[in-house]
Amino acid sequence: MTPDWHARPAELLQQLIRFDTTNPPGDEAKLIAWVADVLRSYGIEPIIVGKSPDRTNLIARLKGRGEAPPLLLYGHVDVVPTGGQQWSQPPFSANVVDGFIWGRGALDMKGGDAMLISAFLRAVAEGADLPGDLILALTSDEENGSEYGARYLVENHADLFAGVQYGLSEFGGFPLTIAGKRFYPIMVAERYSCTLRVTVRGQGGHGAQRATGTAMARLGRMLTVMDGARLPVHITPVVAALINGVADGLDQTTADQMRALLNPAQTDATLDALGAAARLFDPLLHNTANPTLIQGGTRVNVIPSEISVTLDGRVIPGVSPAEFIAEVRALIEDDLEITQISDEPPAAQMQPDMTHFNHLAEVLKALDPSGIPVPYMVSGGTDARVFADLGIQTYGFIPMALPDGFNFASLIHAADERIPVEAVAFGSEAIYRAITSWTGLK
Repeated sequence: MTPDWHARPAELLQQLIRFDTTNPPGDEAKLIAWVADVLRSYGIEPIIVGKSPDRTNLIARLKGRGEAPPLLLYGHVDVVPTGGQQWSQPPFSANVVDGFIWGRGALDMKGGDAMLISAFLRAVAEGADLPGDLILALTSDEENGSEYGARYLVENHADLFAGVQYGLSEFGGFPLTIAGKRFYPIMVAERYSCTLRVTVRGQGGHGAQRATGTAMARLGRMLTVMDGARLPVHITPVVAALINGVADGLDQTTADQMRALLNPAQTDATLDALGAAARLFDPLLHNTANPTLIQGGTRVNVIPSEISVTLDGRVIPGVSPAEFIAEVRALIEDDLEITQISDEPPAAQMQPDMTHFNHLAEVLKALDPSGIPVPYMVSGGTDARVFADLGIQTYGFIPMALPDGFNFASLIHAADERIPVEAVAFGSEAIYRAITSWTGLK
């Protein structure tokens, strides 16, 4: 019997969700092995490699005519933990309820994986005539630094991606409603991570004594100052194109308000006036430094003389780590020690290549003529930052048809993560159309 997984992307997603790939520990190998068997049923023999036997990655290739560079489809198969969350459905059951597939990873990013795998398998099943090879890669460990996944592949198996210039992966293609109009952001850039440690020192002593000017008090002042504070405005070409693209689709009054975001003297006041919509644009116009970990103190009766706080720093492309540290320094007391503790290179600073943006936009407009595609920068990080080290430009293109009022962003990494069954079919069709009409040429 001819396999038909390519025609059943929703069921494919259910199978992926049912593998518990919570990271840590990950244990992605079982899922990878299952997908490998599916590929073999289509006559494709994948390559499976990994830094450890239980943290493997898959690479499969469909030969094209050799007239264009290969196109990469990739996604990560690990998911974040569900501990401490109250779910309406078991998080690894993949139950279909009210037209939604429920489960951890439904949105981030096993839903996208199912779309990418389905499109790849369909290209195999239908004998798609492709100008270049089509490569499918499934990676481990994206949610915890990519050491066992994309970073391992880039550093140890770069030959498997030789000649690749472009890739399709997360995070974009979702509908975004602003002032009644529907937009489809396509990711072309992302902020990079720059983790900082701030060391706070003060007078230590016995916990029974009255104490002032302690490290704990100084830390309190620092956290109070940083609470809700914005760092300076940065306007990049990608975000300017996003804001102008949104403004072009709105009425004049709303468009003028949107374009005010591009005036640094008005940016922050405009964000305050935008309400909920500001949540999307704020981190794309500023670097952010959020305190997430605190270490200090040894005993209840000892006033600590030193405390450290770790800041999750996310930096806009084009801003160096030194410039970012200077922005944080301007917020806090001068004698607090700031140390950069992440070693992630700011690969995301490379200039985005927009060559195929219009092609992807046309695919979306054909499927949803009322939608307006716009370029987008992700506020967090993805494996795109890693594959960028190989000179690969990633387009975040995991299209979803979502019902009005469905706030999918609030469900990513949260309880009751779910995706409409129809959204999986929509995305699979969009990706298939994108790859079968891809010229691959600049």
